Amino acid sequence: MPSQNIIYFDNAATSWPKPEATFQAMENYLRHYGGNPGRSGHRLSLDAARIVLAAREAVAELFGIEDALRVVFTKNGTEALNLAIYGLLQPGDHVITSSMEHNSVMRPLRTLEKQGVEMTVLPCSATGELDPGDIAPALRPNTRAIYLTSASNVTGTLMPLAEVGKIARKNNLIFCVDAAQCAGSFPLNVEELGIDLLAFTGHKALYGPQGTGGLYIREGLEGSIRPLMTGGTGSRSEFEEQPDFMPDKFESGTPNAVGLAGLEAGVRCVLERGVAQIRAQELHLTELLLDGLKAVPGIVLFGPEAPSRRIAVISFAIQGLSPADIALALDEEDNIMCRPGLHCAPAAHKTIGTFPVGTTRFSLGVFNTEEQVNTALEAINRLAGQARRNI
Repeated sequence: MPSQNIIYFDNAATSWPKPEATFQAMENYLRHYGGNPGRSGHRLSLDAARIVLAAREAVAELFGIEDALRVVFTKNGTEALNLAIYGLLQPGDHVITSSMEHNSVMRPLRTLEKQGVEMTVLPCSATGELDPGDIAPALRPNTRAIYLTSASNVTGTLMPLAEVGKIARKNNLIFCVDAAQCAGSFPLNVEELGIDLLAFTGHKALYGPQGTGGLYIREGLEGSIRPLMTGGTGSRSEFEEQPDFMPDKFESGTPNAVGLAGLEAGVRCVLERGVAQIRAQELHLTELLLDGLKAVPGIVLFGPEAPSRRIAVISFAIQGLSPADIALALDEEDNIMCRPGLHCAPAAHKTIGTFPVGTTRFSLGVFNTEEQVNTALEAINRLAGQARRNI
């Protein structure tokens, strides 16, 4: 059992702890339901199918999706992005993305680049910010889509989704957003933002378990996307061809129903608390942490200076110490859990000038407190002081 004295500042990797409701929903499913959703007609199977539908409806409510059947469940955000990239693009297509993307976007795009897909990576500023005005000059006659993170997992920098969505609509482009870092902690409405594809993971700020995620697909777009996998869906079993309707076209095989029970509970917790309230709480803690770090000699901060232009993710360096040394000391001496290194986003670190060493990252969530932030600041002050004496 983990120590209750742990200060968990690694919510950008996965949220911890989870709400009690998440634990209860998963246990309840395993103890009292447990049937295979859509694969039988008995009551346990029907109850399991209702739980999967409830999860779909909760996600749809959170993102302003009118039809819950537009939500395809995957095992994580990476699979959702692979579906949005491999399933959509063909040789000869041109896509636009940013230099702050996670490898879940960069690696599939780089793979397809070798197969004939053209790619433009728009350079962001040293604070990780994208100028929407850079998109128009990058457009080509064969531009098919724009792939953009909602916020950087390295610097926390918020991307101009509304502005990019308008540009995509004006130019008849498909706009795909990687919402892994914002889903649940920052308002996202697919209609208001002009989003055609929204990839999300369940285990971060949605407070569900690992092994859950999904992709929203705008109505009419499903015909242009190839499934990553085909097989049994529990529907149209008389045909050997894959169903062509949502969400079955993209959901072959037994779903992670127990995980989706936990996801639905986590999303309901977010909805009950309210994304705006969660945002306000995390913004307050971010401002407190940023102000405290700025006052420490030898600290270098990355990302926008204004807390309002970022999510609750802060990357920093201490002169004279490696990110790994900082994270290890915080873990062993202060029970503070954080993440050092490149954060699966080498392009972002090249953008902000921290490649190949990386940074130390604090990422906050709804269960963090002012007391924990103050304790972390004391620890950073101590480490920075030791580093100054050793230089």
